[in-house]
This record gives sequence, structure tokens and C-alpha cells, in this order.
Amino acid sequence: MNTSITRKLSYLLSLFLIVALVSCGKKKEDDDDAGDAKDGAATTVATVDMANGATISGMIKIDGAVPAGKPIAMDADPVCKAAHSAPVMADHWMVGSAGEVANTFVYIKDGLGGATYAAPASTFTINQQGCQYDPHIFGVMVGQKIEIKNSDQTMHNIHAHGEKNEQFNEGQPAGTPVKEKVLDKEEVMIPIKCDVHGWMNCYAGVLKHPFFAVSGKDGKFEIKGVPPGTYTVTAWHETLDGKGMSVDQKITVAAKDSKTVDFSLKGQ
Repeated sequence: MNTSITRKLSYLLSLFLIVALVSCGKKKEDDDDAGDAKDGAATTVATVDMANGATISGMIKIDGAVPAGKPIAMDADPVCKAAHSAPVMADHWMVGSAGEVANTFVYIKDGLGGATYAAPASTFTINQQGCQYDPHIFGVMVGQKIEIKNSDQTMHNIHAHGEKNEQFNEGQPAGTPVKEKVLDKEEVMIPIKCDVHGWMNCYAGVLKHPFFAVSGKDGKFEIKGVPPGTYTVTAWHETLDGKGMSVDQKITVAAKDSKTVDFSLKGQ
């Protein structure tokens, strides 16, 4: 082949390879930029607008006969028994004289569109006191720090039976430092028990947002700062229908709105 033609072909081939490499590099940069933008969108953190958000409040009441209270036999541990001057009743059902139900976890289950909120900087405390967990029902956000205290002069352990979150089971003798935990996955609800004292238990609701509450002894709850939208609001009680089930209600709120959602739970 003519030397001049060979040189021209080599030059054209080299030029083609350079153009191809530059194009591939540009495509990779574009793909990386798009991926970064996508990741940035996925990690956008929403904020709670307390000034313009809606308030959802209501009452939890029992439908039917009030379950009879069941005393806890603490005789097996003298420290536990001595911590109380009167018999201690199991707090599974805490019902007022007019049927008000405490210890019900109320939260927005659906409607936030996958929005993620930053976990609060404050630490949530679980205290083992009088050989009971305080609080009995509670909510925290994904990533929020939890400290576990033992205020009793006896051995406890805390055993979390999460299905999505990693389980842990750790002893906590009297006088030992607080334990710190973080639950990193959304899960409603996580049973927590003490294997030393079989009557001790509590439940944790873990959410990616702050729109939850626990009904008080008056049966009331309140959730503030809810953005405008249509939501499924859920009430969870550990012995609802004897199965730890939940009840849902739909609600639509506007900015600065105040809406009431009452729940009726079936007794046993």
C-alpha cells in the first residue's frame, strides 16, 4: 500500500480513537453529575413548619367493657417489691373512668410522600425504675440517640426484638453507666423486654418523620406542624383486639388547620 495512504489511515484512526475517548469521558462526567443530582434529591431533608403546619388531635376511648386490671407479682425480687407501697397493675390497658385509653401510639402512616426529616439532636431516655420501663409506649425518629438507664438497685437487661432493626440484648447491673443505642430503620412497633423480670416490657415506634404522639392518661393526643395534605392516621395499641393491631383513619388538612380524629378501640 502507498506509504502516504497508510499514514493518512493511521492519522484518521488515531483521531477517531481520541474523539471516542473524549466522548466516553464526557458521557461519564454527565452520568456522574446526573447521579449526584439524583442522590442530592434523594437526601433532601424536609423541615417542620410549626407556624403554618396543621394540628391533628383527638381522643382514644375504649369500645365495650373495660378490661380488668391485673396485678404484677414482684415477690421474686425483693428490690422490685420494696419499690412500691401498693400493688402494681400491669399497664397494658390504662383506661380512665370514662373509657379514656392511655399508651396508644398515634402516627401518620401514609401521605408524606417519602419525605425524610432530620432526627432531633436531643437524646430520648428509657428508664428502668421500680422494675418497670418508663415510658411504656414511646416514639423516636430514625437515627435519634436513645439512652437506657437503670435507676433500680437490681439487675436488669434490655432485649429489643426488632424485625427490621438489629436486635440487642444487654445486661445492665445496678449502678452501671447508661447504655446508648440508635435505631436506624423505620419500624412500628418494636417490643422491648427484660429477661430478668418477665413482667417488664415496653414498645418503641421508629419513624422517619416527627408526626407521632402517645395518648396520655386522659386519652388525648396531639400532633403539630403537619404539612397540608391527605394522610392515613393510625392508632396502635398493644392489646387492641388482643393482637396488637392498629386502626386507620383518613384525614385532609390545610395550612394552619386544626382537625380532630378520635379512635375507638375494642376491649377484650
